[in-house]
Amino acid sequence: MSFTDFFELLDGYLGSAAYFPIALLGVGVFFTLYLGFPQVRFFKHGWKVLMGKYAKDDDPGDTSHFQALSTALSGTVGTGNIGGVAFAIYLGGPAALFWMWATAFVGMTTKFVEVSVSHKYRKEDEQGFMAGGPMYYMEHGLNMKWLAVFFAIATVISSFGSGNMPQANNMASGIETSFAVPSYVTGAILALLLGFVIIGGIQRIAKVASTLVPFMAALYTVGAIAVLITHYENVIPSFIQVFQTAFTGSAAAGGFLGASFAYAFNRGVNRGLYSNEAGQGSAPIAHASARTKEPVAEGMVSILEPFIDTLIICTLTGLVILSSGVWSTKYETEFSPFDTEIVMGSYSDNNSQHVKLLSQHLDLSPPDNDPVRAYSGPVDVTEGTLDLTNITVIHNRSISEDVKVLRGGALYTGTVVIENGALNDPNLSLSGYSLLHSVPLTAQAFRSSFLGQWGEYLVTVGLVLFAFSTALAWSYYGDRAVTYLVGSNWVMPYRLLYVSGFFLATVVDTSLIWLISAITVALMTLPNLIGILLKAQEIKRMTREYWSRVKSNVTENG
Repeated sequence: MSFTDFFELLDGYLGSAAYFPIALLGVGVFFTLYLGFPQVRFFKHGWKVLMGKYAKDDDPGDTSHFQALSTALSGTVGTGNIGGVAFAIYLGGPAALFWMWATAFVGMTTKFVEVSVSHKYRKEDEQGFMAGGPMYYMEHGLNMKWLAVFFAIATVISSFGSGNMPQANNMASGIETSFAVPSYVTGAILALLLGFVIIGGIQRIAKVASTLVPFMAALYTVGAIAVLITHYENVIPSFIQVFQTAFTGSAAAGGFLGASFAYAFNRGVNRGLYSNEAGQGSAPIAHASARTKEPVAEGMVSILEPFIDTLIICTLTGLVILSSGVWSTKYETEFSPFDTEIVMGSYSDNNSQHVKLLSQHLDLSPPDNDPVRAYSGPVDVTEGTLDLTNITVIHNRSISEDVKVLRGGALYTGTVVIENGALNDPNLSLSGYSLLHSVPLTAQAFRSSFLGQWGEYLVTVGLVLFAFSTALAWSYYGDRAVTYLVGSNWVMPYRLLYVSGFFLATVVDTSLIWLISAITVALMTLPNLIGILLKAQEIKRMTREYWSRVKSNVTENG
């Protein structure tokens, strides 16, 4: 079994399993009803707290409310907004965007709950800095140290799987595509900058984050609006399409082979979680540093995160991709082995029956019910052109066209051997026309506007800023998890390893990175969801008592 096969198997039991999105949304819905829609009732109050209306300089903590929010937002406003939304639409079509919205709405409540309870149980470390997060409420509030240790270990792993590798990989590939700068050069420069910032700890990270987040959000929004203006006639129809397909799945369109309701639902919820991290337990670590005596007040500030991250920024990305039509259009690209499968039979996306069969195949239907089979055997190649008489090349959930076989960049002539749907010669590669996903898809959408090539450059710059800020935040999450597990003396070795991993990730396959990320996200989310459910009564009591103090105008801090 290859590493890819192993990770796919593991993901099948975690993030891609049918229960995972149901559990995530279910917990959010439960707390939304149990607490009386706090994402609506406390939204305005959260803004007041953020603006410092109730702040006191002598309150315990290391950062302001705004800096804590910026740090948490820097962890969520990253490649998930640029590449993750594109990846969700590529997998599930317009329907996936609806489920990203649903995840964000109920996620506002989930984030309120996890931040409030985690902030209550924060501790001061040996160096005098605040240390908090789900591991502290799990140990001191639930007396379940084993769960706390599991969560902390998962956080350390996830700091590489969510905050480190995907960010570095997407930055390097984006810069290489736009500016022809080798990935290793980008990786080396950004790794040095990353190291300089994170060695300064939370105060330097918060200072950089509070500067970067507003700037990068404004820059990206301006570019997205330019695309929407260019394709203004398609914006409302695209918006309507999201709702029309939400409970039916996305039908085939152009090169897109379609996606079932179950698949679009799963991918949308997963990408929504990756975008806003509600329920994952990462944001509470950043919010634990905020100066306040009121845990619930900081929880209300955190309600704003999914709103800004998903309901605003991700919506812009989604509408840009849908209205421009690039999500269902094939473009010339190099084929990633991870996203490529050669199947038996000659299929056409102009044949509705063929489309249905391939869509079911791609949606991971049970093998016993799947008539589509991977091809194994020899295939003749003439001047780079495959003999497609009895085979079809699937790349990026689309039937590939004008497929070429290359060796060292030159057209290949001879015979290739295919084993279980893949080329068995690592020296051979494929290129041709297929759908795009992740950052290249978003970049293509921006390029389709009146900005032209400058649109792609804007995406690249936005990607670098988004991804770098995310890497900063996740270095802090891992930092606090290491502190919990083995003490602050091990923080510096962790930081050095984090910076090294950031550099090495620039040469790893993008799709594999997304798969690893999904696994690490699930490993954090599941124990955190269990933990906050066990603290439901305490959360309700904390909220009632805090709100009573606010109404009585006796609270010391918002």
